[in-house]
Amino acid sequence: MACFIVFEGGDGSGKSTQARSLLRRLRRRGVKVLRTHEPGGTPLGQSLRRLLKSGKAMTPMSELMLFEAARAQLVQNVIRPFLQQGGVVIADRFTSSTMAYQGYGRGLDRELIERLNREATGGLEPDLTVFLDLHVETALARKSGGSEDNFDDAPVDFHRRIHRGYSALAAADPGGWLVLDGQRPPEELSRDIWARVQTII
Repeated sequence: MACFIVFEGGDGSGKSTQARSLLRRLRRRGVKVLRTHEPGGTPLGQSLRRLLKSGKAMTPMSELMLFEAARAQLVQNVIRPFLQQGGVVIADRFTSSTMAYQGYGRGLDRELIERLNREATGGLEPDLTVFLDLHVETALARKSGGSEDNFDDAPVDFHRRIHRGYSALAAADPGGWLVLDGQRPPEELSRDIWARVQTII
């Protein structure tokens, strides 16, 4: 039964909504399930989340290292133990976020990010990555008025590069990714996600 499902997408794409919906479906069926988010999920991760969401200036490399530190702690202390107990883990962001945001968005070396991702996760890979594909302008409009973080004041081109990154990652692994139009009604998206999840659990 152990299964690792990751939700990815730009800010405002609806991934958190769909992650919660899947969590409720699984719980109603008596499945042992846990939802995590990045950065966070551990005391260290929560501390790093506050720092990363503070809006304080930091270099792209510092940003990358903080995300990887939070991930390493989350995988070792939370995700792997839960999977080893036969549970289903639903993650709101994982390694693909780092590649999209810090690799494509910030322009950091993608091979370096791949190596750091492997080290931080011990090679853990999702069984399924759900990408909610939404036009950048639509996603940013949805998020307007929310709390500021280190990405909110970035130019639109930054978010477009992130979107291109996600699209490239999904195209490189069509069997492992479920790409859905984020503009569709949430109920329809939830049904499509559930149909796919049932095939792997």
